[in-house]
Amino acid sequence: MSTNITWHPSLSRTERNTYRKQQGLTLWFTGLSASGKSTIATALEQHLLHLGYAAYRLDGDNVRFGLNKDLGFSPKDREENIRRIAEVAKLFADSSTIAVTSFISPYRADRQLARELHEKPAAGEETGIPFVEVFIDVPVEVAEKRDPKGLYKKAREGIIKDFTGISAPYEEPENAELVIKSAEKSVEEAVVEIVKYLTDKGYLTERP
Repeated sequence: MSTNITWHPSLSRTERNTYRKQQGLTLWFTGLSASGKSTIATALEQHLLHLGYAAYRLDGDNVRFGLNKDLGFSPKDREENIRRIAEVAKLFADSSTIAVTSFISPYRADRQLARELHEKPAAGEETGIPFVEVFIDVPVEVAEKRDPKGLYKKAREGIIKDFTGISAPYEEPENAELVIKSAEKSVEEAVVEIVKYLTDKGYLTERP
């Protein structure tokens, strides 16, 4: 890690929020493969944009094939994958954008690191950035039946190693801000629940 770096002060987050007329935060979707994370996250991003909020979704399609294309799926690589995603999401949120991340992120310690990166005040700031963990809760049996990409089948056959839920662990969140049981709710109902939570918390203000 470089030590000859100087932090240059810039606009405060409060100033950015004022100019952009919205508050930045990160919504961290976590859950098994085929749990519905990306589907709900995509619908939420679209809905927020329709409401006039600046929002951007980060998921495997735009991260694993670019920023993190050098990483595999070993525990160490998974940890680094989540660390990089958390740092990028934090930058989006610091710019007063609503960052919506959708990753399995199977380990509690890694998700806790992502939370701490957001909630620790940066130099010159009095407060951290809101971090909302959204657990898309679905039994592995249901996720395996969905299996749109055939990944569970390949994992069962031993073709895919270290597959979360089959040959690698998934540590369920213990204190997620939101728990969405995707086998019991439609995508639309999930989006409504998330938006209500954000509104009740004061994260979404009426658009001008």
